Amino acid sequence: MLVEVINTGSELLLGNTLNTHLTFLGQELFPFGLRVARQVTVPDGDAIRVALVESLARADIVIVTGGLGPTTDDITREITAGLLGLPLIEDPDVWSFIQARFSRRGLEMTPRNRRQAQVPQGATVLANPNGTAPGLYLRHVANAAARHLFLLPGPPRELQPMFHDKVAPILKSLLPVGPSVDCRRWLVAGMGESKVESVVGADLLAIPGLELGYCARPGAVEVRAIGVPEALAAAEAVMLAKLPTQIAGEGGAPIEEIIVHRLASAGKKLATAESCTGGLLANKITNVPGASGVFLQGFVTYANDAKSRALGVPAALIAQHGAVSEPVARAMADGALRESGADFALATTGIAGPGGGTPEKPVGTVFIALAIRDGETRVEKHSYPTDRATFKELTAQAALNLLRVAL
Repeated sequence: MLVEVINTGSELLLGNTLNTHLTFLGQELFPFGLRVARQVTVPDGDAIRVALVESLARADIVIVTGGLGPTTDDITREITAGLLGLPLIEDPDVWSFIQARFSRRGLEMTPRNRRQAQVPQGATVLANPNGTAPGLYLRHVANAAARHLFLLPGPPRELQPMFHDKVAPILKSLLPVGPSVDCRRWLVAGMGESKVESVVGADLLAIPGLELGYCARPGAVEVRAIGVPEALAAAEAVMLAKLPTQIAGEGGAPIEEIIVHRLASAGKKLATAESCTGGLLANKITNVPGASGVFLQGFVTYANDAKSRALGVPAALIAQHGAVSEPVARAMADGALRESGADFALATTGIAGPGGGTPEKPVGTVFIALAIRDGETRVEKHSYPTDRATFKELTAQAALNLLRVAL
């Protein structure tokens, strides 16, 4: 069945409000075997009518978000009723619910709140315990084809529970039972999109019934496969055979989450020593629930004397090789390991730019070191000649991947 989504609200197009509805709906619809074929965002006003006319002409399921509130710009309900030739009738149960909600919260009602009890004749009311705007479901027949129209409130805290509790059961009743289709994702670290495709693309495309996609991430590529279980099992076999060490994880989990879980499973601790990444490594790690069980300490030693004072990097070493060098990166990681008592320590030192580069060490040069207790310290050199924010992100991802491979 063809699904289209219409997101309404001028605030979405002005950039004042982030539109999260498509992400949520796309993820929730997929288990039903449904895919959003088209999504459009329109401002409040007659553009809603135009979008509805277009979607109802071709889509089996149309989901509209927003415009069900009490104010003058909330006209989705009225436009839909007019378009379908249905009168608006006050629903006594909805009106009683609205009154009770205001009473419980000690709020004063305005005459416009009563508009939210207006329901197109024949519509199924989708109760909204988290707000005053009920959702609506309408079955409309046009040119001998059934159209299923869902009007949902705009606030995510209202829309999302309503979808789970009210919309999902209706969708389940509409859909035929068919073969189970699922989606599997692999995060491939340290390789570019075209390189990943050149390694696994031909073999994956040879799997019957497999839908394949690639999505570039900072320092990684997400490979996405959609198909029946047999096709996905074949795809996984290809991925593991062709990229045995490059696969950072499955299901789209970020590398830092994988690292925290692996450190926790092994009972190991981590410390970081950062110069050019300015604490981004520590930030990524500590964003993961459970990081407190594995992350001991982070050093942000941006200045040269800070590297000496906090990490014990000899000033003479910096003077001889420069702060951005393999010996200094190695000394930073070793110092972080020693000072923290951790089992692993990551260090970064590089030239983020736009200035500071030399012919020998151009902007984008970075050294990443990993010190391992009772093991050998490893150092990698990378080049990321890009803007500062992207440079820091790519460096952090490369550092985390170095640790992931070691784990």
